[in-house]
Amino acid sequence: MGLRLDACIAQHQGDRKEQQDRVALVAHPRQTGVALAVVADGMGGHTGGALAAEQVIHTLSTNFQHWGSSDDPRHLLHSGLQEAHTMIRASRFINEKDPHSTAVAMLLLPGGRAIWAHCGDSRLYQFRGIHLQARTVDHSYVEHLVRIGKISAEEARSHPNKNILLTSLGGREEPTVEFGGVEGLKAGDSLLLCSDGLWAYVPDEEMGALIGTGSAREVVTQLIALARARGAGEGDNISVALLKFMEAPKAPAAGLHGKRP
Repeated sequence: MGLRLDACIAQHQGDRKEQQDRVALVAHPRQTGVALAVVADGMGGHTGGALAAEQVIHTLSTNFQHWGSSDDPRHLLHSGLQEAHTMIRASRFINEKDPHSTAVAMLLLPGGRAIWAHCGDSRLYQFRGIHLQARTVDHSYVEHLVRIGKISAEEARSHPNKNILLTSLGGREEPTVEFGGVEGLKAGDSLLLCSDGLWAYVPDEEMGALIGTGSAREVVTQLIALARARGAGEGDNISVALLKFMEAPKAPAAGLHGKRP
């Protein structure tokens, strides 16, 4: 049985003065079944963060257009993020700003395969039905504390230093980029990329419970509405890309033709 993809990307400015997130979902111009999804969360004051996030989307999307099926997908993601980092760093001297951006980028490949890379605290979740299979681990101070057992995951949600990142694109240090992937995606699986404006307000298990309640567009609408309600007038920018894998409809059986007796 083949797969079909139900996908949706969406954003909300939240209660911020400016939308500094960027999100994209791009099909490859020549290769069937190949797509790129990216979420970038910019930081750096007025317009600076938006420009940084835009640079991430532009660099990865442009490189993706020239990517060939024989090329290494991890190299595409890693080199794209490194190039974006260099360009954001260079913009400091041009614009006299301090721009940074997080990024999570996922390459969807034929045969139910996906490869992803991330830097910072924008996340990718993989669900099978309602059950979380994997997610990226934030490059943040509180995630480090969780990892070494100093605080619990629940305590991390309200920790006063939860917004401190250990790495980002555009920073003074070389960015940390980590990879993940999955093979054998099947009907009922979902991949969700988002900025912290969503995951800070909607726990993993609630995301999973909502994934199967409707189409990608309906689920994304519900997720954003939930994050907005819980933001209570102080919500962050929200960016989401949801890809749901479903069974492709069977092709109609060929009719039998013959002469009448």
